[in-house]
Amino acid sequence: MIENIIELENVSLTLPSDAGPVNILRGIDLAVARGEAAGLVGPSGSGKSTLLMVLAGLERPSGGRISAAGEDLTGLGEDALARFRRDHIGIVFQSFHLVPTMTALENVAIPLEFAGRADAFERAEAELSRVGLSHRLSHYPGQLSGGEQQRVALARAVAGNPEVLLADEPTGNLDQSTGSEIIELMFELHAQKGTTLVLITHDEALAARCDRVIRLKDGRISSIEAGVPA
Repeated sequence: MIENIIELENVSLTLPSDAGPVNILRGIDLAVARGEAAGLVGPSGSGKSTLLMVLAGLERPSGGRISAAGEDLTGLGEDALARFRRDHIGIVFQSFHLVPTMTALENVAIPLEFAGRADAFERAEAELSRVGLSHRLSHYPGQLSGGEQQRVALARAVAGNPEVLLADEPTGNLDQSTGSEIIELMFELHAQKGTTLVLITHDEALAARCDRVIRLKDGRISSIEAGVPA
């Protein structure tokens, strides 16, 4: 029996605007199995990033039900949602979102300290070594290349061993060569840790490396296809 780690039932999101209500998500039904890699593709404005924000509990849907990692997110308050993200979710954005006044080691360790992990700095160092940055622990984001900053962001996202890793165009600000390195690292960590991966990308070849390719259009799922995992 395949266990679903993410389930969405008729999820919708409508936001107000000067021109009237805007329907961002329009009745999304989706299940993602534990350990699966799912690629989300679709044109700009199709709702991909919003769907990821909803999955992370960073945006509340207007209707429907969401469960992830055994939690029903629908009725959770802000504090409970923050704890849910801390305990279950890792997120990698297109922009690195590193704290500029903290070293690479501190950027990865501080969230672990907030989670009460006594071994926060040891775990952070291990994850930075895993992504090839053992020689850059004491460097600040401004002293790192874009690719190195994204490696720090990736290490931070997976250091707490999240059950679900959400990645929103993680190579969007990187050159092709550096972006390819980050993607290989991401799939390697996904395979090693058994983490469920939900990846937003405009790259059809990259999406095809996932177990399934989920296509969005105008806030709806237009198709779901089998990928060709590497």
